[in-house]
Amino acid sequence: MIGCYPGSFNPPTVAHLAVAEAAVRAAGLTRLDLVVSRVALGKEDLPADTLAERVAVLEAVAATRPWLGVTVTDARLVTDIARGYDAVVMGADKWHQVNDPSWYPDEAARDAAVASLPLVLVAPRGDDRPDGVRLLDVDDAHLHVNATAVREGEPHAAGWGLPEAGASGSS
Repeated sequence: MIGCYPGSFNPPTVAHLAVAEAAVRAAGLTRLDLVVSRVALGKEDLPADTLAERVAVLEAVAATRPWLGVTVTDARLVTDIARGYDAVVMGADKWHQVNDPSWYPDEAARDAAVASLPLVLVAPRGDDRPDGVRLLDVDDAHLHVNATAVREGEPHAAGWGLPEAGASGSS
């Protein structure tokens, strides 16, 4: 089974990796692709020149993990990104975005898109544990980790960035 884990990974964090490892264990995945959209949905303000840098960091992360791949796509909706995969991995916050009708032409289009998803594996985020999906077993230490805090150099986020992302944890 092959899964995808869409995200901007700006920068990749210890929580991203913990979620990826939990998904591989939970679903018996032989490979999990970290999938980066050229223009991330809801994050259109990310500078285009950081895409190559983020992909290079992800490739460095994947280089020591034979089960991990990196893919870049023009697709923006998770429902489109997941097409052709056996499983899709995301955080609880992303699951809510996938179900938000404002990203689709209408509710019927949203319902059809969500119904088309392969196995959905969701990582809790803080206290958010959505119903109706397969929740991943992720250590509580990772539930509040976020890339924004790493990117902004917040003191409480020290150690949240992956070593491959550099000393500051940002790309």
